[in-house]
Amino acid sequence: MSLLRMILMKKASCCISVILALVGVTAAIQLPSQTVFMNVPEFAVLGDNGTFRTSATPFNPQNLTPPFFQVWDLRFLDILGPKPRVRIIAERDDFEFAHEAPIWDPIQDQVFFASANIGPPLGNVNFNHNNDIFVIQLKDVKDIPGPQNITWTKVPITPDIQVVNGGTPMGHNLLFVTNGRANISPGVAIVNPRPPFNSTTLLDNFHGRQFNSLDDVRVHPKSGAIFFTDSSYGFIGGFRPPPLLPNQVYRFDPKTSEVHLVADGFQISNGITFSPDGNIAYVSDTGSCCSAIGFNSTQAATIYAFDVDPTTQRFLNRRVFLWSDSGIPDGFQTDSKGNLYASTADGVQVYDPTGVLLGKIFVGSNSANNVFAGKGRMVVMAETKLLLVEFEAEGSLVDLE
Repeated sequence: MSLLRMILMKKASCCISVILALVGVTAAIQLPSQTVFMNVPEFAVLGDNGTFRTSATPFNPQNLTPPFFQVWDLRFLDILGPKPRVRIIAERDDFEFAHEAPIWDPIQDQVFFASANIGPPLGNVNFNHNNDIFVIQLKDVKDIPGPQNITWTKVPITPDIQVVNGGTPMGHNLLFVTNGRANISPGVAIVNPRPPFNSTTLLDNFHGRQFNSLDDVRVHPKSGAIFFTDSSYGFIGGFRPPPLLPNQVYRFDPKTSEVHLVADGFQISNGITFSPDGNIAYVSDTGSCCSAIGFNSTQAATIYAFDVDPTTQRFLNRRVFLWSDSGIPDGFQTDSKGNLYASTADGVQVYDPTGVLLGKIFVGSNSANNVFAGKGRMVVMAETKLLLVEFEAEGSLVDLE
């Protein structure tokens, strides 16, 4: 499809007119509300007196008030649809309640999620406690303009699991991985999403050796095997002993309890997900966040793609998929068409299956994770707030049954 035809096709669904000069073609198109077009050629050369970024802070050259959508490629308009919307649905300024492990439960239309590892109000570095698991009811979100602040409640998991950091659906259950705390080993656990919210630990060691701090987890869409990343975040955060293993990615078979290594060579292995068919694995390396000098933008803020071996399911043919221009790519997922949605320091960055940036759900501050909540909805974890995105995309994860 030609560029001009793509532009003209977009004229039908619109409300705000812009003029685009692309590859010598000038045409008028209409953008939905809450949307800004990022004219890529305009940013290709900033010139001797240009305003260059000196850090990984959010790139908002129009100085617009978040949240909104940045369109970096016209194909992003197909993902957004004619009437996209993004808004805050819950907020608390003094507490990073919305950090990790989001899981959507379609039966009750609710999202489970974990607070930041520090747990209490911001600035408290006392790690003599667990973080919290919360649940929020999306049916409580009202169809009105502007932000809302609906309530969330704590989930009383029994027995307790220590410092949940990653989550994904697994059949009827919630599947969590934990950082561990002090000498309590990190592990993989399933949790009943209904009272009494009982938990069962499936794995807490590698052949007798404790993991470092498990970070994120996904279930392979074909084999049903559990894949998880192990990082040194617990030690970096001061609530786990020094690492005894490399930062790596593992495969765990819940039927046989067999566990083996599938990928290594990471500074800090972090997020993980699969393409919809399970043939490609994506793993992020977030080594830039935690260098000796603090955040170091010359280190890894990268998502790598791997081919999944059809027999062993080891990760092969590692290659760069994306490098985040704004902070680290923490949690991420794919939609039904294979596009990848990476939570970063400016919100959620959306890439096509080849790694081309299509657009951003621009929050203007750090987002650690996001989760699809059925067709046309996404919940974005933004530390001190939760946002609801309404657009045309649909997630690829296997939902709770």
